[in-house]
This record gives sequence, C-alpha cells and structure tokens, in this order.
Amino acid sequence: MTSKKSKKKSIFELEAFLTGITHGKTAVDFAKKQVVFTQGDPSDAIFYVKSGRFKLTVTSRSGKEATVALLGSGDFLGEECIATSHPVRVATATAMAAGVAFRVEKQAMIKALRKEHALSEFFVAYLLARNLRIQEDLVDQLFNSSEKRLARILLLLAQFGKEGTPETIIPRISQETLAEMVGTTRARVNFFMNRFRKLGFIHYNGGVQVHSSLLNIILHD
Repeated sequence: MTSKKSKKKSIFELEAFLTGITHGKTAVDFAKKQVVFTQGDPSDAIFYVKSGRFKLTVTSRSGKEATVALLGSGDFLGEECIATSHPVRVATATAMAAGVAFRVEKQAMIKALRKEHALSEFFVAYLLARNLRIQEDLVDQLFNSSEKRLARILLLLAQFGKEGTPETIIPRISQETLAEMVGTTRARVNFFMNRFRKLGFIHYNGGVQVHSSLLNIILHD
C-alpha cells in the first residue's frame, strides 16, 4: 500500500513535471462558479487542479443536467482530450470554489507523456483509478437506494477510506448538487440529511461534518 508520504511525493513529482513544460502550459485562476470548459467545446487541453474544487456536469438533449463528479487538488479535468476519439468536451467543468489549475495544451501533454515515463505511469494509474470510481458509481446507481447513495457521496467527499486524515468537514455543497449526484429530488436529500443529523451521523459546523458512523447506512441491508 502506498504511504501518505510517498503519495505526496508522487504529487510533488507530477507538479515538477508539469512545471517543466515550458510551452503550451499556463496557470489559470478560477473564481467561484466560473466555467472551465463547456460540454461540446473543442477538447484541446487538459487541466491539472492545483487547488479548489470543481464539478463536472452533463446536460442531456432535453436539457436535463446531472452532476457526475466532484474533483479537487491532484485531479485532472478534461483528460479525455488525450484520446483522438473525443474531439469535443463530454461534460462541463465549473469551479465550486476559487482555485488554480494548470492548463496544458493537448499536444504539449502528449509530448510530455511520451518523454517522461514516470509522468506516463502516474497518469495511467490516475486514469485506472478514475475508471474504477466510475464503475463503482454505476453499480451504486443501479443497486443501492437513494439514501445509501447519498451516504456514500458524503463519505467520499470526506475522503473516508483514503490514506491520511479524512476531511471530516466537507466544503459547502448545495442540496441541489447532491440531488443531481444521487439521482433524486432535493426534497429527498433534505429528508435524508435531517435524518442523518438526528442519528448523529453528521452535523453542521461551518460545513457538513461527517462521522464514520455514517457507514452504518451503507452496510445496513
């Protein structure tokens, strides 16, 4: 198992590689609610999140919007641009809080991946982890109740199960966004959040403080 120290070292090395890209890379400051890119835009660059939190949303042809991922420091946005089969963005990325991201043009990133084997290995490992998360999300959506899905999302946001100290207090996130991620209504999310609070699984303290006891919701049949 990778230690917290080695994980930090990997992120440091990744940022060092990105710093070494002198052409086709810019650091971009994003304000809260600022759009990074929009679904359907040309997929011509990849973003590496230095700080902040971003959400990915997908809009159907009928205009229905769904939040499919929340990403933060150490994550990539728009990594599908590396694949030649995705000439346009498949989702919209929006800053949920002020943050900084490196924008690396597609060809510059491809060149760096070919040149730096360590960067390539890190990127492949990241893609595999993201793919696993997407599969877990799909299984969760197909087989679990909306209450369990909400509990899982809160635990993931609090980083339970990851190495190091979990962020028990997660940043402010609207119940509308949670409802989009769970696939239910805001009223149902409000009902479950109140229930979790009454049971002592969460409480509000400048944000939502998540306790490990919330796992009981997921483990209970």
